[in-house]
Parts: sequence; C-alpha cells; structure tokens
Amino acid sequence: MPCRTPLNQIEARRIALIKPSALGDIVHALPVLSALRTRFPQAEIVWVVHRSYADLLEGHPDLNAVLSFDRAGKRRLTALAELVRVMWELRRRHCDLVIDLQGLLRTGLMTGLSGAPRRIGLFSAREVSAWAYTDCLHDPLGRTVEQMHAVDRYWLVAEALGVGHLPKRFVIPIGQVERTWAESRLCALPRPWIMVHLGTRWETKRWPVQHFADLCQRAQRSFGGSVVVVGSRSESALADDFSRCFTGPHLTLIGQTTLKQLAAVLERADIMLSNDSGPLHLAAALGRPVVAPFTCTSIIRTGPYGQLANAAATRVWCAASYRKRCRRLDCMTELTPDRLWPILERHLLVWHRQIA
Repeated sequence: MPCRTPLNQIEARRIALIKPSALGDIVHALPVLSALRTRFPQAEIVWVVHRSYADLLEGHPDLNAVLSFDRAGKRRLTALAELVRVMWELRRRHCDLVIDLQGLLRTGLMTGLSGAPRRIGLFSAREVSAWAYTDCLHDPLGRTVEQMHAVDRYWLVAEALGVGHLPKRFVIPIGQVERTWAESRLCALPRPWIMVHLGTRWETKRWPVQHFADLCQRAQRSFGGSVVVVGSRSESALADDFSRCFTGPHLTLIGQTTLKQLAAVLERADIMLSNDSGPLHLAAALGRPVVAPFTCTSIIRTGPYGQLANAAATRVWCAASYRKRCRRLDCMTELTPDRLWPILERHLLVWHRQIA
C-alpha cells in the first residue's frame, strides 16, 4: 500500500457526503457537515440523499448542492438506473474526498466508483461496503456500535480530519416562510404546546396510541395547553385513533407539512413527546425539550442527543434488541405512561415557572 497523507493534513476542493436516510440519521450527521465546512472553507460540498429528505437540506449554509435520488422501491431496474446516475454524477464532479456515513452496499458502490482518491467510511459499515474505503475509521477508545451514540460515531470523521475539537452544531435551514406558516397554525392554540409524534416504521418502536393519549390527558389536566400531532400521511390512522382516545384541545398536522415546515413547527414546541423517530431527533437538534419511550432501540445508540435522561427505556428481557417485528410486544405494557410522566411533568413545571 502506498503511503497516504494523514487525513488531518489532506486538502480537498470537492467533497461528497453520502447519507441518504433516514430522517433521524440525517439529523445526527449534520454536525459532520458543519465541521467539514470549517475544515475546508473553500470546498464545494454536496450531500447525497434520498429525494424524500432533500427538502430538509436545501438551502443549508454549509452545502453547495444536494444530490438527490429516488429509493425506487421494488422496481429494480429503476433503482439500478438511479444508482448509476448518482455514481456518474459523483465521477463528473471529480471529488477529492467522499465520505460514506450510511455504510451499506448501495452507498459503498457510490463511494468506491466515485473515483475519489480518498474515501472515508466507518467501522460500522455493513454489506461489504468497507471494500470501497481507503480509510475505515475506528473509535480510538475501542467502543463498539452498541456503546456509541450515532452522533459520536459519525463524529469520528471530524476527529480524523483534525476538527474533532469543534462543538457539534446542528444547523437546520428553516426559512422565514416556514416560520410564518408555523406561526399561523399555532397562534390560536393555548400553550403549552405539546408536540406529539405517534408513528415509526417499525411496529416494535411504536408506543401504543392509548399511552400517548393518557399522558397528554394528564398533562392537560395539570397544565392546560394544546396537543399538536405531527407526522406523515401514512400515519393518518394513528392520528384518528389518538383523536378517539384524547378529549382535550388538539391540532392534527398529519401529512400537512414539508420537512422544513415540520422543523418550523417543532422549533416552537414547548415540549415534544415522541417515539424513537426522525421528528424526535429533529426536535432535539432544535434544542427543544423532549420526552421519549424507548422499547426495541437503545438510548445509548439513538437516544435524543444531549437529552438522554429524557428517554425512558423498557426493562423487559428483549429491550434494545432492534427487532423490527415481535409477536409478544411485552415492552408496550411494561413501559407505562406512569414511567414517562415524571419526565414530562418536570419539563412542564419548568415551562410554567418561566411564564409565571
């Protein structure tokens, strides 16, 4: 192997950051982008992302371009065409540095065939994607994936490039148009505004709607205010279930927001109540207090960054097992609203004192 320049000494004029999905993971990767801009102030930086998440990154002050592509689902020919298009675009840009934070076969192909002389990936890479890297980063403290938060794992890139001493900044490019839209939806509602996200793709992460309703009912009896339900159109049935369970004042914005509008709404949250999902991590990145039930996932790995104490984990035998399906779902009965109420109450008391 030829001797390579240490990463903390390299120069790069054209950089590609590959992190296509999902929403929470993209949010977790945002500090790396800001660190790259500080390390390479004159570089052209592009982020490769699934089209459904591109809206959140458009207009980011540290990005020059967003290269989006379709997931394409089960249409294999379409998926292959999209992969080839992205690889061709990366080669056309003549990148000096490509960083793969996804670590899967598809992103490994993008990275390996980009033509970039330096290609960085993480020790957590799967599906043989590590073959594509010239530099595979490991934690100097020897921690495993199970022992590191995703934000800190991605931050290994900043450390390797010599800017690990910088603060981790979560820059969300919300415009005045989105903020005005959010204000128009919320201004008539009594505060505190409790934002609620009911859904997740995994059924094993989806705390029962009745639990959410019970917790919100208790909060309204003690503090008043309004509940604002957010989420994608695919979660409409969950919102309908919530409306049947919950009798207090609430607003449903399910399927009515772009990602930037969602961010603008969450930016105004007095508190956010959510499963381990993209909206939870978006609210935490915006600095809003959150409360989160954790069932099959690990607070250590993907808890609300900077607010891990605000997450409550189940104590059942299969906790944090990352199972996407389960016939028993013991965690859903064990992790009761009573377990989360002290956290929610504490934050609402702080809010009440601030406005008193």
